[in-house]
Amino acid sequence: MTSRHLRRAADEAGRCVPGVPRAALVGRYCAPHDFLSALDRLVDSCPVAPGGAFLRKPSRGHGAVASRDHRVMPPSPGGMWTLSGRGWWRGRALAAWAPGAAHRGLPGPPRPTTRQAAPGSRAPNRLSSSAARQEKIDMSRFPVENIRNFSIIAHVDHGKSTLADRLLELTGTIDKTKNNKQVLDKLQVERERGITVKAQTASLFYNHEGKQYLLNLIDTPGHVDFSYEVSRSLSACQGVLLVVDANEGIQAQTVANFFLAFEAQLSVIPVINKIDLKNADPERVGKQIEKVFDIPSDECIKISAKLGTNVESVLQAVIERIPPPKVHRKNPLRALVFDSTFDQYRGVIANVALFDGVVSKGDKVVSAHTQKTYDVNEVGILNPNEQQTHKLYAGQVGYLIAGMKDVTEAQIGDTLYLHKQPVEPLPGFKSAKPMVFAGMYPVDQSEYNNLKSAVDKLTLNDSSVTVRRDSSLALGAGWRLGFLGLLHMEVFNQRLEQEYNASVILTTPTVPYKAVLSSAKLIKEYREKEITIINPAQFPDKSKVTEYLEPVVLGTIITPDEYTGKIMMLCQARRAVEKDMMFIDQNRVMLKYLFPLNEIVVDFYDSLKSLSSGYASFDYEDAGYQTADLVKMDILLNGNLVEELVTVVHKDKAHSVGKAICERLKDSLPRQLFEIAVQAAVGSKIIARETVKAYRKNVLAKCYGGDITRKMKLLRRQAEGKKKLRKVGNVEVPKDAFIKVLKKQSDK
Repeated sequence: MTSRHLRRAADEAGRCVPGVPRAALVGRYCAPHDFLSALDRLVDSCPVAPGGAFLRKPSRGHGAVASRDHRVMPPSPGGMWTLSGRGWWRGRALAAWAPGAAHRGLPGPPRPTTRQAAPGSRAPNRLSSSAARQEKIDMSRFPVENIRNFSIIAHVDHGKSTLADRLLELTGTIDKTKNNKQVLDKLQVERERGITVKAQTASLFYNHEGKQYLLNLIDTPGHVDFSYEVSRSLSACQGVLLVVDANEGIQAQTVANFFLAFEAQLSVIPVINKIDLKNADPERVGKQIEKVFDIPSDECIKISAKLGTNVESVLQAVIERIPPPKVHRKNPLRALVFDSTFDQYRGVIANVALFDGVVSKGDKVVSAHTQKTYDVNEVGILNPNEQQTHKLYAGQVGYLIAGMKDVTEAQIGDTLYLHKQPVEPLPGFKSAKPMVFAGMYPVDQSEYNNLKSAVDKLTLNDSSVTVRRDSSLALGAGWRLGFLGLLHMEVFNQRLEQEYNASVILTTPTVPYKAVLSSAKLIKEYREKEITIINPAQFPDKSKVTEYLEPVVLGTIITPDEYTGKIMMLCQARRAVEKDMMFIDQNRVMLKYLFPLNEIVVDFYDSLKSLSSGYASFDYEDAGYQTADLVKMDILLNGNLVEELVTVVHKDKAHSVGKAICERLKDSLPRQLFEIAVQAAVGSKIIARETVKAYRKNVLAKCYGGDITRKMKLLRRQAEGKKKLRKVGNVEVPKDAFIKVLKKQSDK
């Protein structure tokens, strides 16, 4: 081994383990055995390399050593240290510099061919290997009658994602391991919160009675705020699995999701999950399903998704009870875009359901929405990761990449068709109706363009968010965003931070109000008699309108009967009107109330869970508008209006809400040399006030006794100075104070 080889080897080892000088390994005239000894000492003191790699010394004369990521290294009779783990190739290069390395059995230079495991070691056997990825599946071998498209729908935490895991394992789509937990929940926010927020697609191949079936599964969210995801997913399906917890029974979102599927005229297969639980009562739940949904209890499939009990019968029921799609492959292409994501290298990846025709790589397709023509670069299925295919045929669900580089080009609900073969566009989706609005501003205005790009890309993936440009004197340029609920708003904000590293300020959530204008002059100015107000600062004065309207929702509450009294009192305190009450079995009650949306948007769900010890469930649907006695409440600092804190409240609750905001502002504002009056006002009437005390210099410190008139003169002069300073002094609310006030939502 020459000194040049030793120096190169020492340099490479030094890069593997930062902070170790080359001199610690090898000197100018170091012998090979000294170098190996130096490496031994190095690894004993510092065995971990960057990126999770580690150095290993194989035993003399023993078999191959398998690294942590299943790469297998040949034995090393010389006992040479090699780098394994993620930096394994670097270790191979290090060993290869020594003369005669190949003769001593050390690993040679890296080869692109597949490595074979030594006897006794486990070779990797994964479907996602590079060789498997290169093979394109021939989708023509699945005739229409052998295709089933279905979704899994349920209330929150009833086991949808766990059932999806078992179905993926049973069909061999993923390996059966203990680590398969919510495989289709790919977002970080889903992992952290333990809920599904994004519908995910997976294509499964299943043999039944000698026939190969293609099952397209869509796992959907269960929370009411993500019901738009469910309704879009159902458009690509012919049937659903309605999963109900054997312990909890029918919940509010179970009812809502069932009627979504019922309105879409889909086949419904009821599945009673979690029969392995101690308190499970599948017979009781079966009777609930029969009473509420009019589905015979003997059609319910009883399973335990966690243990895999009876899950095979679910797949058989999907094939037997769900009809194949009604499509025509000989007709021109008609593909519905029901979801999409953005990849910075490949552009827009559109999830499509084919209703007619065939699409393949190289075809020219046209968007019915933009009338732009695109070349198809790639088609495939989600298995559950992307897997390329030669073609996609009518009745199948997959993805399509057509070089759309601008996020505005991909509209969910759009129809794609072949160039020069125009077709009638599919109905698409009715646009989501935002229930909550909030202002969003960058913490630093220099980040505005980056945040704009992040919002555009995220709204492509979450089409239920509406975006309008907005600006504020204190917070600068931003947007007024519309969400389906408060959890939707929180998840959107969290995804911005995690996926795009964007820091934002979100203002207090408000609901869209309406005002009926009183004069013909105002109607001409606004160009309509009834205007919608999404920004409280633009709320018109009472003199300009004949009446105000607030949004109302029809809420469904399902609760054990012992909590009924407390929940009724809570609903009455929120100005709700009872519409219906029904016992769905001996112990559970279903209540229907008409709620003002403003009363439930912030903290109603938390209060309901607290009162019912977590057993009650809540769901709501839009019920239009009703007349309300609303007032615009201004927040004043030393008589100056703070536009960002303006809110619209019901007249009866104006005092309590105003007092709460004033108290939060008092705690958040920095003290000045003069007194600051924090006031809440409705029109010209002050309804709440807090005072931020001034810093005060002790002007009497130099007075040792003496006449009281001298002290009074000094105090009077100080008071006059502070009064003058208050007139010229400007109170600016710092951004961190805004964030504190807007983040703290107190109970109304």
